Amino acid sequence: MSRILNRADGEIVRDFLSVADLLEEPQLARLYAYLAQTGEATVQDVMDDLELAQGTAYSYVNRLVDAGVIDVTDDEQPRQYATREIDLTVTTAAGDREYTITPALIDAVGRRETDADIDTYIDRHGVAGLATALTYAVARERGEVTHRLMAEDMDISPLAAEIVLQALRPVVHEHYDIEEAGAGLDELDVGDDDAADAR
Repeated sequence: MSRILNRADGEIVRDFLSVADLLEEPQLARLYAYLAQTGEATVQDVMDDLELAQGTAYSYVNRLVDAGVIDVTDDEQPRQYATREIDLTVTTAAGDREYTITPALIDAVGRRETDADIDTYIDRHGVAGLATALTYAVARERGEVTHRLMAEDMDISPLAAEIVLQALRPVVHEHYDIEEAGAGLDELDVGDDDAADAR
């Protein structure tokens, strides 16, 4: 696990434990991802947009404030909350893989309760496996890799690779700048009759 080198060990451990909570509890991950995407929000916004009961919303927000991953940005009522940037790199227990915890990864974990494919993938491959799959999903959306290459590299079936890549597609498009691939008919040098035939 690495972080900015001048931080005290106690702070690094606290940061890691705070992020571990996000990765273990999809509801907290979902709230963090929501705040990361909106910039700032009130508890009422959280209740409305995430369809949470008032007590649940306050409980989750307070837990994330106590964990140090979100801050109160405006003490006036209603209070506004925003995320703190997370910059934490973790090495797997076997020491064979390293991954960085990003808002996109936290968002993917937050979708675990509503996306059975992500849930199954985490059950089988853990959060480290999901982080690796997310890296492949970004590369795939950029046209750099295929699901077969991911399957071969990760020693999983091509079907399992395709399923998780499809499940992660919305996360990738919300967190990364992805250019739309291919040219539309209006960009191609074809006559009107050819374009009509193509439709």
